[in-house]
Amino acid sequence: MGKRKVRFFNTTGPCRPDMHYMLPPEERLVGAQLHRYIGDELYWVLHAPRQTGKTTFLQSWMREINAGDEALACYVTVERCQGISEPEKAMPAICNAIRQHAEASGVPVPETTETDPASMLSDILKNWSALVAPKPLIVLFDETDVLVDETLISFLRQLRGGFADRGVGTFPVSVALVGMRDLKDYITASKGGVPPNPGSPFNVKSDSASLSNFQKDDVKRLFAQRTEETGQQITPEALDYVYEQSGGQPWIVNSLLQRATMRVLDVESTETVSIDHILEAREQMIDARETHLDALAYRLENPQIRSVMESLITGEPNTRLAQGEPFRLCLDLGLVTIENGSPTVANPIYREVIAREITFSTQMAIPAPEWKWEKSDGTLDMDALLREFQAFWRSNSEVWEQQADYIEAFPHLLLMAFLQRVTNGSGRIEREYAAGRGRMDLAVEYHGVWNIIEIKLLRQGKTFEILMEEGSRQIVRYRDSFFPALCSANGLPVKCYLLIFDRRADKPAWNERIKWMPAGEITVVGC
Repeated sequence: MGKRKVRFFNTTGPCRPDMHYMLPPEERLVGAQLHRYIGDELYWVLHAPRQTGKTTFLQSWMREINAGDEALACYVTVERCQGISEPEKAMPAICNAIRQHAEASGVPVPETTETDPASMLSDILKNWSALVAPKPLIVLFDETDVLVDETLISFLRQLRGGFADRGVGTFPVSVALVGMRDLKDYITASKGGVPPNPGSPFNVKSDSASLSNFQKDDVKRLFAQRTEETGQQITPEALDYVYEQSGGQPWIVNSLLQRATMRVLDVESTETVSIDHILEAREQMIDARETHLDALAYRLENPQIRSVMESLITGEPNTRLAQGEPFRLCLDLGLVTIENGSPTVANPIYREVIAREITFSTQMAIPAPEWKWEKSDGTLDMDALLREFQAFWRSNSEVWEQQADYIEAFPHLLLMAFLQRVTNGSGRIEREYAAGRGRMDLAVEYHGVWNIIEIKLLRQGKTFEILMEEGSRQIVRYRDSFFPALCSANGLPVKCYLLIFDRRADKPAWNERIKWMPAGEITVVGC
């Protein structure tokens, strides 16, 4: 008899309990009442960001329903219709998807007799309902937010048209529409940004449910399955770091644990997973630009998403940020969250990917450093680095800013690109940014030694001295909150730098803007 196959942490496609470590996805449903949807014959929406477990849940629930005798369910994805705005092309494709998924699931395969795209979907659903009678039919439509324009409108109208006659043998008693955004948002998108009115083509939904991220205990429970099967342990510090870096986002959690147990460590290893293994897994994951993170980078090309990210990076107060459609889009896509009442990027991994992506071309354009930026002991000479940055800023910023996509965040992004150019491969940068903070905080680790940098923008109506006093208090508070135990190799406290960029329209000449001012525990750097 062959060796029992060991399960693994999954990052590609739906989870299967025989192959993957997984937790029941229905535990994370928010706003759903599964027990009602069949008995009360309800249509409903499930929306959540990419790779949070939507498809895993749908297929799991389908199997659970079909294991009993009360109803018949079928999962159907309409992803093949992405970007097809003409119903005459999309509706036959959707009907073909229904037939293929029915056949793959081992349920009766329906046919359609209607050739008119305006009634083709309705026709096949009626035929399907009659075919499975006396059981009621439940259809779980996945990826419905890829439908656009007239295709989306026709799809929803045909579902609504059959809703009044739903029942055993007549029309599906329950339909789930599943995607990344709530239904009203992609109806709005299909109408060119005009919100749906009371006559919108889908006013029969009962609920809009979602899937939450993992909680800290979920991450522990997930790895405990591997411990039970292989004996491999993980340190509490490593588990905490996985949760902190991921914010509980399921794909990131699985990716970190998969890399730590299958790449950083040998797949057969039972060595305890430490925080160092997770740190290496983190860097591998970000450098590899896996599909999930690549899709995140691609979304940064969207002007609406760019506008939100710029507000978060600069930290400038924006009273309308969380009220607008761009922020709702970012929230639905899982890019941002609200933490302690302030909008912020959803997790540190996304912060890192976003920062690297939008600074990559700038980083590549910065010449390789020829000046001495390492001390004799191999640690980073932050004084020398920032003095060199001042010179670089003075020589290049005005020309480079004219070519920048993110004008308001240009100082932050140029500094991050400059730091990444030097530390890449030998250190790491921890970034904290959120709207309303009025600053960005960077913690730079290089060969075990930490430096903290805070960035503030000097705008009209404030003085350099006021900003210096305000920033000095903030950077000390940030250091004491997040780095209380960190010391450099020689036992000295973490060094702190406050960078103030003059962004006033009537800013003074360069020789007045460029400053280097040691102020106790902090060095104030004017740019």
